[in-house]
Amino acid sequence: MLVVITYDVCTITNSGQKRLRKVAKVCQNYGQRVQNSVFECFVDATQLASLKIKLENIINPKEDSLRFYQLGNSYKNKVSHIGVKSSLDLEDPLIF
Repeated sequence: MLVVITYDVCTITNSGQKRLRKVAKVCQNYGQRVQNSVFECFVDATQLASLKIKLENIINPKEDSLRFYQLGNSYKNKVSHIGVKSSLDLEDPLIF
């Protein structure tokens, strides 16, 4: 299923800046960055549960925010894009 993850991490302090980098790094392990604080991740239910736990252990819930949008398996007709940064098809093999 396709899950869109957005986050807002308070970066006023050094610890906040570290949390921001950690959140981004964890998200990069599961999907692709499509905006500064937005990732598209193609995961199954188990991977999503694991991802949520990892991110919850990083953030400070009194200062930071995470959002998960589950678009499901028929996401292709729910996502459209305009502009310069094209997306990779997350179901295709990643060959560089």
